[in-house]
Amino acid sequence: MNIRFIRASEKKRITENLNKQFGIEKLPYLLIESGKERIRGFSGSLSKDEIILIAQLTNIESIGIYLIKKEKENDLRLSLDAIHLLKDQINKNIVEINESQLHDWLRGKDIEIKAEKGNVIIQFKGDLIGFGKSNGEKIYNYIPKDRRLKK
Repeated sequence: MNIRFIRASEKKRITENLNKQFGIEKLPYLLIESGKERIRGFSGSLSKDEIILIAQLTNIESIGIYLIKKEKENDLRLSLDAIHLLKDQINKNIVEINESQLHDWLRGKDIEIKAEKGNVIIQFKGDLIGFGKSNGEKIYNYIPKDRRLKK
């Protein structure tokens, strides 16, 4: 089994970091780290012991839903699914885009827009649609290739 349960103290640090970045105050999930600094959230009724027991009987590749990628020390990248799951809590570092920027964004292009440097959530007409990283002049698109619109 290539998973690690995140301890309460580490979950608290992750939540504090997400609060600073995006206003997220709580993660109502059991957090599990699996390869490449990916953090998954599990909200099922299985306990940690039951998950470990199942893993001994069969090969668990992943459990829960992919929420966060740990990049640098305090730099967390939210997955597209996490943005939708936690949308009611997100209230910081949101950048509103217009319709022409939306077309570029959904096709995986970076967009020229002034924004504060760092991680940002992209919003269009009140809907949170993605995650990017701003250098102050441009937002780099972090939409996975398999979720982008084709031409």
